[in-house]
Amino acid sequence: MKSLQLLSFLLLSCVIVSANTYGEKKKVQVSKENLRTGWCDCGLKALESQSEHTRTKKHQKNSETRFRLYTDTTEGDCQIFLNQLETLEKCSFNSSLPLVMIVHGWSVDGILEGWIWKMAAALKAHHKPLNVIVADWLTLARQHYPIAVQNTRHVGQEIAEFLEWLEESIQFSRSNAHLIGYSLGAHVSGFAGSFISGTKKIGRITGLDPAGPLFEGMSPTDRLSPDDADFVDAIHTFTKQHMGLSVGIKQPVAHFDFYPNGGTFQPGCHILHVYNHIAQFGITGITQAVKCSHERSVHLFIDSLLHKNKQITAYWCNDINTFNKGLCLSCRKNRCNTLGYNIREERLPKSRQLFLKTRAHMPFKVYHYQFRIHIINEIQGKPIDPTFTMSLIGTKEDAKNLHIPLVEGITGNKTYSFLITLDADIGDIIMIKFKWEGTPVWENIWDTVQTIIPWTKGTHRPGLIVKALRVKAGETQQKMTFCSQSIDNVHLHPSQEKTFVRCEDRYQREN
Repeated sequence: MKSLQLLSFLLLSCVIVSANTYGEKKKVQVSKENLRTGWCDCGLKALESQSEHTRTKKHQKNSETRFRLYTDTTEGDCQIFLNQLETLEKCSFNSSLPLVMIVHGWSVDGILEGWIWKMAAALKAHHKPLNVIVADWLTLARQHYPIAVQNTRHVGQEIAEFLEWLEESIQFSRSNAHLIGYSLGAHVSGFAGSFISGTKKIGRITGLDPAGPLFEGMSPTDRLSPDDADFVDAIHTFTKQHMGLSVGIKQPVAHFDFYPNGGTFQPGCHILHVYNHIAQFGITGITQAVKCSHERSVHLFIDSLLHKNKQITAYWCNDINTFNKGLCLSCRKNRCNTLGYNIREERLPKSRQLFLKTRAHMPFKVYHYQFRIHIINEIQGKPIDPTFTMSLIGTKEDAKNLHIPLVEGITGNKTYSFLITLDADIGDIIMIKFKWEGTPVWENIWDTVQTIIPWTKGTHRPGLIVKALRVKAGETQQKMTFCSQSIDNVHLHPSQEKTFVRCEDRYQREN
């Protein structure tokens, strides 16, 4: 908890230390309401509403944003200068190929981060030839956070002017442009889409964990929104809020908004190590502390380029709690989509939130399964809270000793639903081994309870009756039913394991 408080304090410090663009220092007052909403007075000027998005063309030779065409030569990149056609030829820009532009975010050290070149290389290695440009706005990004926020509009304007120039000079269509913006760069991309003149829009914008402070709760004209391109997608990976602030924006900002692992935090990232990061890197250690979950959005996108045979599927759901029950694994009526570069592009009238689980490292793909188990508790009285494990035998491999995440006690006659994810593709499930974990002590207590509480169901020992297991595989949409291998003995007691095999589902057949 102390680590989270320190993180929030440092984030607030970044947000409320302000000066205007021309160096004039400005005192900022922050109220309790400001803290609660994650908003401060310094953001008022930075995010003045510009719903009409009018602008004046700057009559300057060079823009402050450097457009660096990525090449696979030893030089690495070649700079294209706005309004200088000879640089397009020098850098071998191919107007017949699509353009992907990578837009970085806020900078602490003024250096382009390593992930940028990893993404550029992954894009160039893709089977489809591309022009890949890095929009370098470091001079405007390496400022106090509110000033960098204020500069996002200016950078967005310069990117819009760059695309307009390509269109006017070499007939490159803006619909063939794809902007990939990380953190503040996501909103820069949104402003570029809203600033560009004419009725035609940029083809696609991808927001990688769009920045939260000074953008959360703002109107669509003051942040990335679905109106900024023909198609907009976003990946939210660090929306955990504390004191009203989160590093990444939580609200939907796209046609499809992906929330891996709920979007708040990512597996393998340890925010409690913030003290170690600060001790090692000083105040800049805050970037190291938040980097893992915040930057996970970047690596999920790179993963979609590098592992074409392991594309990640996400599913439309109301919230992560419902998703964790396995209730949202449907792909009917476009309820699922592919995360990353190979997404199915579809404009929707309303933002659609999709959820998924991932591993802690690349490749991040897991396989989602919904399990529905019908259990009858023959013991009258209070609900019992047993621990169950399950082993799945598949046609390719097995998955053993999987913990079953039941969130409520076993009562009466009820069906329980939950989500299980597997790191590997085990093929078709052909058998399930279902075990009630328990010790001899547990079993003795169970026997004692049974001697106290009478039953009238014949001579068998009362316990739990597990009638059927119904399974749905998210990735294949296959539905399966499993019945007890032993028809005569369907009772389950502590320390016992029952085997279930594929069977015909009477209810499914009737439907």
